[in-house]
Amino acid sequence: MIESRQRIDEPARLLADIRTWALDLGFQQIGVSDIDLERAESRLREWLSAGYHGRMDYMSRHGTKRSRPQELVPGTLRIITARMDYLPQSQAEAIAMLDDERQAYVSRYALGRDYHKLLRSRLRALARRIEESVGSFGYRVFVDSAPVLEKAIAEKAGLGWIGKHTNLINRDAGSWFFLGELYTDLPLPIDAAEDSHCGTCSACIDVCPTGAIVAPYKLDARRCISYLTIELKESIPAEFRKAIGNRIYGCDDCQLFCPWNKFARLSDESDFAPRHQLDTADLVELFAWDEATWLTNTEGSAIRRIGYERWLRNVAVALGNAASTPEVIAVLNKRRDSDSKLVAEHVEWALAQHDKQQ
Repeated sequence: MIESRQRIDEPARLLADIRTWALDLGFQQIGVSDIDLERAESRLREWLSAGYHGRMDYMSRHGTKRSRPQELVPGTLRIITARMDYLPQSQAEAIAMLDDERQAYVSRYALGRDYHKLLRSRLRALARRIEESVGSFGYRVFVDSAPVLEKAIAEKAGLGWIGKHTNLINRDAGSWFFLGELYTDLPLPIDAAEDSHCGTCSACIDVCPTGAIVAPYKLDARRCISYLTIELKESIPAEFRKAIGNRIYGCDDCQLFCPWNKFARLSDESDFAPRHQLDTADLVELFAWDEATWLTNTEGSAIRRIGYERWLRNVAVALGNAASTPEVIAVLNKRRDSDSKLVAEHVEWALAQHDKQQ
């Protein structure tokens, strides 16, 4: 116990050890921030007031707990943020898939196993390692599991800056990484925040298929393909369906064409490797999956969260944007009388697009 107390009294030394342990656990970087998120709270309030969150009502719940960590976890003094790279294959391969209307594009983060469990288990392992060194201490682990402003916290912790697309960018690693947090009562030294290095670049704004980045650092989620294909439970507005192209789960364009991602490195985490050939999947094949096949092929995947009905909705839109072939028309016609009104509506839209090509 005396040794543990000595380690707490040497916070800089303890933090150096934590960085080493984090690397051993497969994280690429950690940073430490205080709990003052006043600026981020103001930006969140403006974003919500503009209605940019759409149907994501959870963003407005919990009062100020999202932006005031000590209200979410009383006693919190510091937040340790960990970064783990996830890019499973080259960006050139991803761009080539976007250009092939026969294939389905799945956001790179969802090609492998669901990252939540992996990061959570690694962060808990990190907490146990700290506990072995200093004794019992207060902490809670978060990986998209509570009202946490993870990007604002990571920015304060020096892991990068929030770019014009509202994603976090690291000057040495781009933006293809996951974040997880340890809220703790340890009085660790804090890291310096990173300055923005977007400059006059507008690549992410220019390339967004639906114009969702309405101004630098302002994202209207209601226009974002990730929101439309994942968060939205109802019909996808017709005005955005053509722009969705072959993207059936999420969208990566603002990252694929960000100049800073020339520094991105491929992940060697086996859990992030593509599963069930989702990185080369054919739209016709995916639309033919019955629910049992879909459940089998999405087991342990983040894709599970949208459910089978929305999966078919999304693939139907992508098929409507594909070239007219007998195979495409046939697979759409098989679901024309779907019991799901949502699916049937999007199938009718897709078939109408092919009628226009005749």
